[in-house]
Amino acid sequence: MADRLSIKNWAIEDRPREKLLLKGINSLSDAELIAILISSGSFEETAVELSKRIISSVDNNLNQLGKLSIKDLQKFKGIGQAKAISIVAAMELGRRRKLSEIIIKENIQSSEQAYEIFNPVLEDLPHEEFWIAFLNRANKVIAKTRISQGGIAGTVIDVKIIMKLAIENLASGIILCHNHPSGNKKPSNEDIKITNKLIEAGKLLDISVLDHIIIANSSYFSFADQGLINK
Repeated sequence: MADRLSIKNWAIEDRPREKLLLKGINSLSDAELIAILISSGSFEETAVELSKRIISSVDNNLNQLGKLSIKDLQKFKGIGQAKAISIVAAMELGRRRKLSEIIIKENIQSSEQAYEIFNPVLEDLPHEEFWIAFLNRANKVIAKTRISQGGIAGTVIDVKIIMKLAIENLASGIILCHNHPSGNKKPSNEDIKITNKLIEAGKLLDISVLDHIIIANSSYFSFADQGLINK
């Protein structure tokens, strides 16, 4: 049984590592790439079959795979701590690569550009985080900073801290952004309330709140696009 399932008994061109060398990285499926990470399966299934089972559990969605914790992955028979760590590390490398590839435009002119700045940071998180992008008068990003980190349901925002950071960065405008791990991108009453507080505080300091982006399941809600930013 074990011999029949062993990848070593497959045709060379069908083995993930050999297939990569012969045909290139693009020839491999997501499951085959994961199989290379975990290296081996079990007596009951090959590394590829195990990988297919893992990725099938998240509807073949790599974004959802990136949200699985080490403990979540260890629930699959054949995945120990070391293999789970390899998968989590690979997902994090992919996230960081995506973040490093972002090209900051000369200026931010749309909610989509703002979303592209924050999405690599927030899309896979199982908890809520609140970030701010600080912009100069040309709407060019000066810096982006995580303001707070919370649980699944929310995070605490301090208006004074945000405005202090805006002044320190000599910002003329700010873009707010946080994620909803629930997948519901509709703003809560608290989201609306904190946005309005920041708008009013910004008016006193000549710092404009340009938008508030809520990220959920690879999509977003823009306060500016919906007419909820009263400048």
